[in-house]
Amino acid sequence: GKKNVDLREKHLVQLNGSAPRDRAMASTDEIDQGINPGDERNKIEMVANRPTPDTGKDIEAASSEMFTHGQSRIGHGSVLIAAITSCTNTSNPSVMIAAGLLAKKAVERGLLIDPAVKTSLAPGSRVVSDYLAKTGLQKYLDQLGFNLVGYGCTTCIGNSGPLHPNIEKAIHEFDLVAASVLSGNRNFEARVHQHIKANFLMSPPLVVAFALAGRVNLDLSREAIGKDKHGKETFLRDLWPSLSEIRETMQSALKPETFRKLYRDFADQNPKWNEIPASTGDIYEWDEKSDYIHEPPFFENFSMEPGHVEEIRGARALGIFGDSVTTDHISPAGAIKATSPAGEYLVSRGIDHSDFNSYGSRRGNDLVMTRGTFANVRIKNLIVPGTEGGVTKYFGAAGKMPLPQGEQMSIFDAAMKYAETKTPLIVFAGHEYGAGSSRDWAAKGTRLLGIRAVVAASFERIHRSNLVGMGVLPLQFLDGTSAQSLNLDGSEIFSITGLSDKVRPGHHATVEIQGKDGKSHSVPVKLRIDTPIEIDYYRHGGILPFVLRQLLAK
Repeated sequence: GKKNVDLREKHLVQLNGSAPRDRAMASTDEIDQGINPGDERNKIEMVANRPTPDTGKDIEAASSEMFTHGQSRIGHGSVLIAAITSCTNTSNPSVMIAAGLLAKKAVERGLLIDPAVKTSLAPGSRVVSDYLAKTGLQKYLDQLGFNLVGYGCTTCIGNSGPLHPNIEKAIHEFDLVAASVLSGNRNFEARVHQHIKANFLMSPPLVVAFALAGRVNLDLSREAIGKDKHGKETFLRDLWPSLSEIRETMQSALKPETFRKLYRDFADQNPKWNEIPASTGDIYEWDEKSDYIHEPPFFENFSMEPGHVEEIRGARALGIFGDSVTTDHISPAGAIKATSPAGEYLVSRGIDHSDFNSYGSRRGNDLVMTRGTFANVRIKNLIVPGTEGGVTKYFGAAGKMPLPQGEQMSIFDAAMKYAETKTPLIVFAGHEYGAGSSRDWAAKGTRLLGIRAVVAASFERIHRSNLVGMGVLPLQFLDGTSAQSLNLDGSEIFSITGLSDKVRPGHHATVEIQGKDGKSHSVPVKLRIDTPIEIDYYRHGGILPFVLRQLLAK
C-alpha cells in the first residue's frame, strides 16, 4: 500500500534518445524518421532504437520537430511487458486464434499499443506460427508488436530482456509499481522482470487487450480500451471474437499433416542445428574456457565409503526468511545483474554485460549458479531487515573473534568467508519453503553454498525431496515455533543434536541456540527425511554419490 501517492499520475519518458540539452549525445528522434502513419510497429521500434548519430554535422542537421512515437507516459499500473508466451497456453489453438482475431479487429479500428509496452510472441511450437500465418492473423499481431521472438522459454521464465533505460530510470525515480501481462504459468516475485512488481497471468487474447489498454488499473468489462481512428471509444466487447469466428478459423488452418511436416525431421527444418560443433567419445571433455558448461564439484573427494549421519555443531545462519519463499527466490532464472556476485564473476571472465544472458541459460555452470543462489532482487533476509536482495551479515566463525554486529555483504561472499573456517551454515524459513517450480538448482546451489540444513515451518514437497537428494538436511519446526517467535537475528551460534546413523523417518532432533549474550536455549524439530531410501541418500551425501557408488559396486 502506497500512501500519499497519486496513483493516476503519469511520467514522461523519452524512448529513443530525446533532446539532451547539453548535446552530450545526439538525438535520434529529432531527425527525419522516414515513418508514415499506420506503419507496422516493428518498423517504428527499429527506427526508434537505431544507433544515435555521432558527428556534429548530424547534430546540426537535426530538425526541431519531435517524433511523437518516441514518447510515452507511464505510471502506477502501466503495462510495460505484454507477452503471449508459455508452452502450455500457446498449445491451445482456440485462444491463440482468438488473440489473432482480436488483434485483427483492433488494427482495423486503428488502435495502437503504446511504445512503452514491450510486446512479444513466443509459442511453444512452430505449428502455432504455421496456422497464424495461414489464417493471415500473424500480420495483425505483427502490426501491434507481437512479433515472433522464438520458441520455448522466454518471458514466462524471466527471459524478457531489458526494458528501455529511460523506463527503468522512471521506475526507480518515481518508485512505480508497473505491470506485466502474460499468458505464462507463473508470476512469482521478480520472475518476469526484476523491475516490474505487478505481474498478471491471463489468456493470450486478454494479453493483447491489456496491451492495447496500456494499464491494468481498469475494468475492461465497463471501461474503454481506447479510441479508434474516428475518435470513438472502443470496448473489449467490440473486439472479442465469437466462438463461431474462432471455430471457423480453426477449421481452415489446423490440419494433421502440419504436425507431421514440421516434426518429421527436425534436422531438415533447422539445418543450423547440424552446424553446431560437438566433440565425440565415450567421456565428456570439459572445456575450461566455457562459461556455460563447467565441471561441478559434486564428486570431489569421492570414495566408495558412504558417510555418516552426524550432528551439526558451531553453525551460523546464512539466511532467515519469512513465508512462501519460492524456488525463484532461492535460484532465479532470469536476468543477471551486473552488480551481483554472478555478474561480477562474468565481468572478471571478460564477458560484457550485454552478453550475460540469464541464470537459466547458464545453469550448466556451477560457478555462476552458486553465486546466483538467493540472489533474487526481491528476497528479504530478516538478518538484514529493511533490505531486499541477496544480502546477509557475516558474524565470523564460532569462537574465533566473532563480529557482534555483523558485517553486511552478499550471501555468496558470506558463505565463502564461512567456508574458509569450515563453518557449517543453516537457513531458517517460514511456511511453504521451496514453493513454485521444481528447480533443481535451488537445492544444488544451497548445497554448494555450504548450507547443511534448512529449518522451516513447512516445505513444498518436491523441494524438500531435492534438498535430501543434495545431502541437505530438512528440519521442520513443531507447531507454534518459528524463527520469528525465537527472536533470531543471525548473530546466534547453532547446533543440531540428536542425529546419528540410527535416525529414522520422522525422527525428532534438537536445535540448540546460543545467543551473543552467551545464554542458550533449545527447540525440538522434526526430521523431514520421509522415507528409508532418503535416509540412504542423506548418509551418502546425496543421490549423486549414492547412485555412483551403486553403479561402481556392480
